[in-house]
Amino acid sequence: MIDDPEALRAFLEDFASRPGRKVLVHGGGRAATALSKRLGIETKMIEGRRVTDAATLDIATMVYAGLANKQIVAQLQALGCNAIGLCGADANAIKAHKRPAEPIDYGFVGDIDSVNAPMLKHLTDAGIVPVLCAITHDGNGQLLNTNADSVAQSVATALAQLTDVALCYSFEQLGVMRDIADPASLIKEITPALYTELKADGTISGGMIPKLDNAFRAISAGVKSVSIGATKIMDR
Repeated sequence: MIDDPEALRAFLEDFASRPGRKVLVHGGGRAATALSKRLGIETKMIEGRRVTDAATLDIATMVYAGLANKQIVAQLQALGCNAIGLCGADANAIKAHKRPAEPIDYGFVGDIDSVNAPMLKHLTDAGIVPVLCAITHDGNGQLLNTNADSVAQSVATALAQLTDVALCYSFEQLGVMRDIADPASLIKEITPALYTELKADGTISGGMIPKLDNAFRAISAGVKSVSIGATKIMDR
């Protein structure tokens, strides 16, 4: 949705109108790919995941923590939603460690170690909406590129230790469908057993697998509910 101004605007209008405490997590992979191309920096992907060398980390930081983050914050302010843009290094929001080079070297990609949930809750209690991008840090001065779905799950899980949390993954599709071309094939509820079946028969594959893995991980860690679907996915 970040790449589609109209879709992003509609989502942010919906998000800003929702009452209560909330946190927004975003990525920006396509914009990073486009900027890399303009600058003549090759984008390398392995199994759908971005390999983050030093130059690509610079691009990701510029796009995620810079342009995309601030554009979202500015639009939320225009909608009367008092937001603050953060990366993982800001207020020590999210610490991570560099993923080991074996069996696959993804470069400066981070796996999350901790989330500063008290700080995020303090902001939301004060009526401020944290807008977190997918750039984390290792506590030793190194920024790291981290999967946005994993950031959302980790933030939700950490906050769930302090308050009730619902996690909502919002993207361009209606949700998890048996046939991506058939809206009527939407699967309204997925249990762990059904998830195993859908993976085994190939109904769920590719990028949806880590999304659902994160969803079930969040549920097992105390998050009250997880929704996956189009922009307006949370019941009012």
